Amino acid sequence: MAKRAKIKASLSKYNKAIRDNPADYRAYNNRGNIYLQMGRFQRAISDYNKAIELNPNFAIAYVNRGYAYQEMGFYDYALRDYSKAIQLNPSNSMAYNNRGFTFLLLGRFVEAERDIKKSLELSPDNIYALNSMAELHAVLNNEEEACKWLKRAIEKGFNNWEYIRKSNTYDNIRNSECFKTLIAEKAMSPPALKADV
Repeated sequence: MAKRAKIKASLSKYNKAIRDNPADYRAYNNRGNIYLQMGRFQRAISDYNKAIELNPNFAIAYVNRGYAYQEMGFYDYALRDYSKAIQLNPSNSMAYNNRGFTFLLLGRFVEAERDIKKSLELSPDNIYALNSMAELHAVLNNEEEACKWLKRAIEKGFNNWEYIRKSNTYDNIRNSECFKTLIAEKAMSPPALKADV
């Protein structure tokens, strides 16, 4: 319930920002991110389109729109947007990671590895790229490498356990001892304590 209220408050905030300044491309991008969280991909894409229309050099909007397309299964559109983001900002680690992951989904493993490596070169602690490298090795049935990368991602803070448990990218190693051990270790670890605010 608290999450829903937070999303609703954020949506209101960006609606107001857009009403107050219809040329605020960042507000469109941020509202698009809220729609993306809600699974309302068409609305998200519409907002990213507007952000890009207002500022065609805003690389982050291309990355975000690419992710929305990827979630919808429109991989060619996703690749186009990630490539445009890289053209606009060659140091954007997430654009490389996301393009690499899209290549992975398409079975284009050489290109996937190239882009994920580039993402990690730009940002060695990028937990999403560390996880993407684990997924690449899992899909290639390289259990030892997959577990090594997944362990590193977890150690750096990747904690989307629902995704790890359900993503079909991990199917090849799901029954391996190293994968089961990583999952079991998480289940055994105490919950993180929240700091007083």
